[in-house]
Amino acid sequence: MPAPALRAAWSVQALRAQAQARLPRPLFDFIDGGAEDEATLRANEAAFDDWALLPRPLQGAAARDLSVTLLGQRLASPVLVGPTGLAGLFWPQGEIAAARAAAARGTVYCLSHGSVCTLEALAGALGPQHAALRWMQVFVYRDRGFTRELADRARAAGYGALVLTVDNQLLGKRERDLANGFAIPPRFGPRQWLDYARRPAWWWRMRRELPRVTFGNYVRPGEPEAVAHLAGRMAGMLDPGMGWADLQALRRHWSGPLLVKGLLHPDDAARAVAEGVDGLVVSNHGGRQLDGAQASLHALPAVVQAVAGRVPVLLDGGIRRGSDVFKALALGAAAVLVGRPALWGLAVAGHDGVARVLELLDDELDRTMGLAGVARASDIVAAGLVVPARGRPDAAPGAPGSP
Repeated sequence: MPAPALRAAWSVQALRAQAQARLPRPLFDFIDGGAEDEATLRANEAAFDDWALLPRPLQGAAARDLSVTLLGQRLASPVLVGPTGLAGLFWPQGEIAAARAAAARGTVYCLSHGSVCTLEALAGALGPQHAALRWMQVFVYRDRGFTRELADRARAAGYGALVLTVDNQLLGKRERDLANGFAIPPRFGPRQWLDYARRPAWWWRMRRELPRVTFGNYVRPGEPEAVAHLAGRMAGMLDPGMGWADLQALRRHWSGPLLVKGLLHPDDAARAVAEGVDGLVVSNHGGRQLDGAQASLHALPAVVQAVAGRVPVLLDGGIRRGSDVFKALALGAAAVLVGRPALWGLAVAGHDGVARVLELLDDELDRTMGLAGVARASDIVAAGLVVPARGRPDAAPGAPGSP
């Protein structure tokens, strides 16, 4: 995409609109959709409106520093790219393109277990100099040996952290995908042909990639590599019976930084810390799993309180503006992860599209900090500049911004 056209995407939502115009509908809805009525998906975004900024412009913030320290690593930005499956379906070598954009920005890219490329291929593309900026997502499988196998491969490939996602015991009912007849690999019945034919640019760009699209990390020697076969096997590997013993076993097996993603309940957060994890990601899987689950931002304060500073708490879900990042950090998050925005950018312009998403969020965060009177991202939480918005039912009487 020409640079002027990409610069015309002045917001994350503008990039979403461009992605919608460029992707076949089944693929766009795969990125964009959530589970069932999508109530949690909407709540994730709407939750940020429940908090208001209370700026102190005379504090002086002529120069701003967006950097944060996370798990001993200095990052240039508190905005990380979270794990999203099949990114390579939206742009050739999509995971590698997104990871390179994150590394160039000085921040973390977390590879999905369901990536098109293998975890080894991503590590090789980024090189050892960016080892701390790549994390690997794993699940607890019925075959516990495969969980350990992925952890061992991540260790051998030099990944900086392991992210155990725990809110995927069963697949969520994603009704947009059902309505579109979406499947991996893409189906080509009459309706699907029409959907894909309307977006010839995507088809042309991906024409050499589509035959090779698969779940790279699940391919084993001597077994079928067809993505449809692997998708079925992966769904059967999920285990609704997983429990705390599995976290304990992974903690013993993996000596590096270990984060747990998908916790909303403060008691679970406190226990996870007691089990020795190094970080938590407050997340409801972007509203793609349990519809009706609490919005991530609403769950964040109680989790932060339960953890009491013992490990960093990250937020995943609903980030669309730099001011959203500011609010999350003000409520105690050490950093945030973005999923859909990165995929929208990727679908529009590959590496440059992801870079644009990160640039937009950083620029908006920088502007919010300047207008609020905060010079360092690490000082946002102590500044106390985010308060319940007027009209919130749980706004404390007499508190700034309360009724």
